[in-house]
Amino acid sequence: MIALLTAGALSGAFSLFLTPLFIRLFRKLGWGQFIRDDGPQSHHSKKGTATMGGIVVIVGVLFGYFTAMFITGDRISVSALLVLLMMVGLGIVGFVDDFLKTRKQQSLGLGGWEKVAGQVIVAAVFAVLAISFPNSEGFTPGSTAISFIRDLKIDFLALTQWGTVGAVIGFILYFVWISCIVTATSNGVNVTDGLDGLATGASILAIGSYVVIGFWQYNQSCFSQALPRELAYKCYDVVDPLGLAIVASAIVGALIGFLWWNTTPAQIFLGDTGSLALGGAVAALAILTHTEILLLFIGGLFVIEAGSVIVQRVYFKLTHGKRIFLMSPIHHHFELKGWAEITVVVRFWIIGGLLVAAGVGSFYLEWISR
Repeated sequence: MIALLTAGALSGAFSLFLTPLFIRLFRKLGWGQFIRDDGPQSHHSKKGTATMGGIVVIVGVLFGYFTAMFITGDRISVSALLVLLMMVGLGIVGFVDDFLKTRKQQSLGLGGWEKVAGQVIVAAVFAVLAISFPNSEGFTPGSTAISFIRDLKIDFLALTQWGTVGAVIGFILYFVWISCIVTATSNGVNVTDGLDGLATGASILAIGSYVVIGFWQYNQSCFSQALPRELAYKCYDVVDPLGLAIVASAIVGALIGFLWWNTTPAQIFLGDTGSLALGGAVAALAILTHTEILLLFIGGLFVIEAGSVIVQRVYFKLTHGKRIFLMSPIHHHFELKGWAEITVVVRFWIIGGLLVAAGVGSFYLEWISR
């Protein structure tokens, strides 16, 4: 518990007090936001605002987590390192995209398929490592089974009963599944990051839920000697859930400190560096806590935002130019309808919070109903 609180406090203090230094540095480097011409006209005043703020968040998380581990003497877990690996890896992909945007002074950096390729590479490395470090009981941080609140009976590794060919097919399906979760979640956060503080606040809510989930799984762990025998049938076989809760706390702390400077009117933006990194962290936490499908609730706002883009594009092509929304992602639709930016952000935070509450509530309800 001390490490969990310390990690959040240290990362929060880092981003809160040092973000102004990064803002000045980024301005000197010319890392300013480029604004789309077809977007809301009110956004043109944001042109040149410091971007790539994800660097601040990532560095703050690394500082908060490792310093807390050093101070408390707690063990650095493989599960936590896997979350950090995903976060840093996708942060690098986002940084390349942001850097190309600022260098070319246009809204497009990496091409769509180039960005997806980077996400898939990071996801593939994560997928291999997630099933490569068994604990003393033989359980690995990741699982080859599809999970909802726990692992379901759909296990890709079951195809090994068909021999070598089945095993190969099973592992390919596992990699595809992990890649889909990672790319969908990171792109969902990416498209949500269009208004001051929107993605940052939504990520605080989503990742904060994994502090609760991870700590609860730790108290009900199948690997805990303190777990009462009468509750053993309810236990979770998640490897080092406390480590996941600690790293989630560090991310939430860094985001809270960053939000001070990212809220309207924002002095710095996350950029793709931050939004892809945060999406990767959410995906990694869902995979390693074995709550993959539950992500539809916990990341529900990201699902809505990404879904609005998909629906808009499909409808546009099918109707030869007609639109459902005035503009997608959907937060821009409400802006163009006359809602103030801060009104859109707060109302979307409320929606995101309700969906997170539904996700955490479902998680707890499953436990008490077993």
